[in-house]
Amino acid sequence: MEKDALYNALIKDISHYIKSESNINLITRAYEVAKIKHLGQMRKSGEPYITHPTAVARILAELEAGPQTLVAALLHDTVEDTDYTLEGLEKDFGKDIALLVDAVTKLNKIQFKDTRQTDNQQKMLLAMAKDVRVILIKIADRLHNMRTLDSMDPDKQIRISKETLDIYAPIAHRLGLFRWKAELEDRSLRYVHPAMYYKVSNLVKAKKEERENSINNVIAYIKDLFKESELSNFEIKGRIKNIYSIYKKMINSGRDFEDIYDLLAVRIIVDKVETCYQSLGIIHAHFTPIPKRFKDYIAVPKPNLYQSLHTTVLHSDGTLFEVQIRTKEMDKVAEDGIAAHWAYKENKVYSKEREQFEMMSRLKWYADLMKMTEDKDDQGENSEEFVETVKTDIFSANVYVFTPKGEVIELPSGGTPIDFAYKIHTDVGHKTVGATVNNRIVTLDHELQTGDVVSIKTNKNSSGPSEDWLKIAKSAHARHKIKGFINKTNQEFTYSTGKDLVERELVANKRNDELTDEWVRINFEKLSITTLNDLYLEVGKGNISVKTIINKLMPDLTKEQLLKRQIERTARQLIATSETGVVIEGLSNPQIKLANCCTPIPGDTILGYVTKGSGIVVHATHCINLNQYDKNRLIPALWADNINRKYPTWLKIKGTTRNGLLTEIIQVANSSGINIAEVSAVTNQELESIIKIKITLKEKRELDTLVVNLQKVPQVYYVEREII
Repeated sequence: MEKDALYNALIKDISHYIKSESNINLITRAYEVAKIKHLGQMRKSGEPYITHPTAVARILAELEAGPQTLVAALLHDTVEDTDYTLEGLEKDFGKDIALLVDAVTKLNKIQFKDTRQTDNQQKMLLAMAKDVRVILIKIADRLHNMRTLDSMDPDKQIRISKETLDIYAPIAHRLGLFRWKAELEDRSLRYVHPAMYYKVSNLVKAKKEERENSINNVIAYIKDLFKESELSNFEIKGRIKNIYSIYKKMINSGRDFEDIYDLLAVRIIVDKVETCYQSLGIIHAHFTPIPKRFKDYIAVPKPNLYQSLHTTVLHSDGTLFEVQIRTKEMDKVAEDGIAAHWAYKENKVYSKEREQFEMMSRLKWYADLMKMTEDKDDQGENSEEFVETVKTDIFSANVYVFTPKGEVIELPSGGTPIDFAYKIHTDVGHKTVGATVNNRIVTLDHELQTGDVVSIKTNKNSSGPSEDWLKIAKSAHARHKIKGFINKTNQEFTYSTGKDLVERELVANKRNDELTDEWVRINFEKLSITTLNDLYLEVGKGNISVKTIINKLMPDLTKEQLLKRQIERTARQLIATSETGVVIEGLSNPQIKLANCCTPIPGDTILGYVTKGSGIVVHATHCINLNQYDKNRLIPALWADNINRKYPTWLKIKGTTRNGLLTEIIQVANSSGINIAEVSAVTNQELESIIKIKITLKEKRELDTLVVNLQKVPQVYYVEREII
């Protein structure tokens, strides 16, 4: 095929980094196939369709993308828009290129008519996690479409532009593709908010000459300063912020155009890191730095690998401008993002797996995305939850804090120690009881700031997160983990309650039946209950009565007999109750006492232990001392229904040593209607307050309520029932 101007322009763009004849031939063959397959097809602009895939390939060539990526870009619309089949493409160009084209084709079918269409957003994110080259092709495809959007209908212009701002620009930003991001944003703003676009654009143009003169004067002055300091091998450039960035600052901060600090920026590019800091010293020595406007992204790079020193200074003529100082390598990354690190080199062996590993090792957020996609199904996340997590925790994250070992953890704005803990590990989050920030104890709702050093205090005996944490956590990941824990805990409590009710009813009816899944299936399958665990859950929820189970076990008893047995049982509980409130079936006046070690209270499941001379000692089934006893001496025990007394038990509380903590704990107990009999408080070697309170109450529900209320007290780490 005769080579045309489009082809020649493409080859010229790639010739500086792709020189292998076999690679050039591969790209040439792909161009020829694309041109033949799209022959006769025209774009809305009136141009031959081949101009689009060629333009996409040339945009990717700016990043020095590899031959396979360029071939996939040239062919990315052939399977969808022509008679070229995926099987034919694989035969002609290989499996890897076919997979790339197939993935891009599937993404092409996604339309975000409503940005809440999370199923489609999820597909985009999953495709990026699977192979980042797919997204690079798609962003390049979108960039060229935005450049030619004038030919589309107004409705499509607005829809595509909104979609670009919501999806494509944030991904470009996260990949460090700042030039692409800025162009996508500016072109989108022109269609979404044309009035604001032209307003800002005209304001920028109105004083363009004045600003350019100002920047040029500053650059000339800085060059003289550097020469006086005997600095050489540097480059200084000036720029004005892109239109969308100015627009966002005006909207978010409510400022006028003239009040935006960093409209003007001077970029200083030097040869090494030490010179960056030397340059900063010279700038601050001769200009007035604006407080709180200095950022060191060299020591702490942004998650998209961006590195630079930023400072905003005031010139003697009253002009405010931002200075960015970085090395040549940093400048390359600032321009091309991650692509600067894996730009194609013909002397290296390339594979999709190697490039993915490169991405994960360099971009922590990308590794987080990979993990999210792997965990998605295990966690049972739906598409809305998954997309919310990615958007909130990855695309919107802009607070950077440190672990005590210096690892950078990225959190969304307003992130708290709870978000930090769950970012470290789910188990750390679940067992969190306190936090320190910059060596100072803080509450769990403390708002973290960039640069904070955060340490999490955990306790293996912690009862886990409460529903109050859902109001504190800002990251979708933390909220999802907290909800999962609470749902699981509630289910376990419901299961335990149901099992206890069934077992008590079996004892009350003197039944020794061993219930099985098969028995449950035979008797309850019509109710969609097929396992014993499901049965316990339904009983715990109150959906199935324990009487129904007994009726199934004892079908020969008449209703009159069942009623008689129930009346007899109630009568026994009413009259065969010792002063402890405990009933032992078959004993009318047993000698009973409550164990001092576990101090059981109504609501605890209990067992009686027959001693050799002291009657029956009743323990809560959670008592660790039961493990030491002869199992043959353990007998069933129940609480009576007519208890009218209070029972003592102990609580152990850990917290900080802040003044007033003990007083607040006592107030919470009193406001819950619970009497305190004894109190002791000590401080341990870790400077924690350990408070023990002996309380009296009627039943376990009162205790559960008190524990929940105590856990809400600021700087209380955890509350647990004490076994002496």
